[in-house]
Amino acid sequence: MNKIDRSGFGRDPFGYGAGGVFEWQMIEAMYSGEEFDPYRVPENKHLKSPILWLTQAEALSQAALTLFKNEPEFETMPVFVRSICDRQYCGVGLMLVGYSLEIILKAMLIMKHGVDAYTEIENKHRHHRLHELANIVPNLDKRERAVLRGLTHFVRWAGRYPDPGTGKGDETLDIFELSEKYQISAKMLFAVSAKVMAHAHKISEQAT
Repeated sequence: MNKIDRSGFGRDPFGYGAGGVFEWQMIEAMYSGEEFDPYRVPENKHLKSPILWLTQAEALSQAALTLFKNEPEFETMPVFVRSICDRQYCGVGLMLVGYSLEIILKAMLIMKHGVDAYTEIENKHRHHRLHELANIVPNLDKRERAVLRGLTHFVRWAGRYPDPGTGKGDETLDIFELSEKYQISAKMLFAVSAKVMAHAHKISEQAT
């Protein structure tokens, strides 16, 4: 236990991919002296453990980093659409960055309010609007919030579909307007991500 063994994914990809909460329950039981039942439905206190949310955010962040470091050539696609594939590929990476920040922001809310109190207000935060969730992070300026607004598009649709939905075509232009108005670069994007992550570590230290 606690040692990475990727062979488990080969044997049971679904079980391996979704088994984090059960491994966390096992760790908790070990340290508390309680009996671990692998067939028991995970309780809210386990599912909303900030540890699980922080590890999920790290997993998403690492997945995004791995994706950006790789530059596939899309050999199976016609030459004239390979550049389109690459743009969409990077859009998937932005979606993962956005998901990572969404999870880390919600983890901060759980740490701030506690599991029980957060559960009561959970519906209020059940959305992907990163620029609103980021109200928990102090001193974000307009450009930094614009980055989060842009990432919100990739979490909601631009990282998953080429179409924001019927009647929502103006959302495609909103991405370009944000980028142009605030001169958003990859460097700026990752700086904002790092700032959010740094605040999460600060809250985590205060909570322990």
